[in-house]
Amino acid sequence: MADIRTTIAGITFRNPVLTASGTFGYGIEFADLVNLADIGGIIVKGTTLHPREGNDYPRMAETAHGMLNCVGLQNKGVDYFCSHIYPNICDIDTRIIVNVSGSTIEDYVACAQRINELPNIPAIELNISCPNVKQGGMAFGVTTDGAYNVVKAVREVYHKPLIVKLSPNVTSITDIACAVESAGADALSLINTLMGMAIDIERRRPRLSIGTGGLSGPAIKPVAVRCVHQVAHAVHIPVIGLGGIATAEDAIEFLMAGARAVQIGTANFVDPTVSVRVAQGIDQWLDAHGCQTLDDIIGVV
Repeated sequence: MADIRTTIAGITFRNPVLTASGTFGYGIEFADLVNLADIGGIIVKGTTLHPREGNDYPRMAETAHGMLNCVGLQNKGVDYFCSHIYPNICDIDTRIIVNVSGSTIEDYVACAQRINELPNIPAIELNISCPNVKQGGMAFGVTTDGAYNVVKAVREVYHKPLIVKLSPNVTSITDIACAVESAGADALSLINTLMGMAIDIERRRPRLSIGTGGLSGPAIKPVAVRCVHQVAHAVHIPVIGLGGIATAEDAIEFLMAGARAVQIGTANFVDPTVSVRVAQGIDQWLDAHGCQTLDDIIGVV
């Protein structure tokens, strides 16, 4: 069997397949369906300083080869996470990473400070790329100055590995990536969803409550692979790829493009065991092609 462990910012994952934030809850909701220890890591749903109700319904709409969502980072806030959620997930036998978002730089900083105190959370994923909130989120991730400033501020108070999640809704994702790297990011994850819209032609109105939302699923995979390839060749820190992954072959594309790990998102809604299947499929592919480790294929393109 090939060695499919991967290391990112000093953290070793037993396999390179993680679950993407917002698609797998806090992990414990799926404990009866899948052995969580078989997943490389779980990135829990977005956490903000203050509780958020999210956007009005409808918040999801199916599209050809994908889905739109405008959930809007609904959560009960970081204090609730620390007191009620963390005690229930801290002993899960896999890497648990918290996705952190905010409306202001001060929100990001305060939320990251609280997560920094949790011993069994080895890293955070800083979400500067969410297209579904009215304030903050993607606003920081679409300019080099905005991205640099929020990452720099969080870097000063957060002392563990810092992963930054990037938006594809920009002119040059490599410019944003380089700015984030210079601000102190330890790794990057990309891409977040693409801005999209769907219209109900009978009701003559958008299918989502706020009109637009984030497009995810297989339809965005070619865009995501391109972004990962460009960014992996532009920075000196590890890249985690996501966007439309549903099979081992999908994941291997991202690895060959330069990613050291991948995240699976929308496919979790179809099959909660997909992350385990993809990890097993990567292992089998490496064996079949005479590869000993992931490094035999990472960045070969």
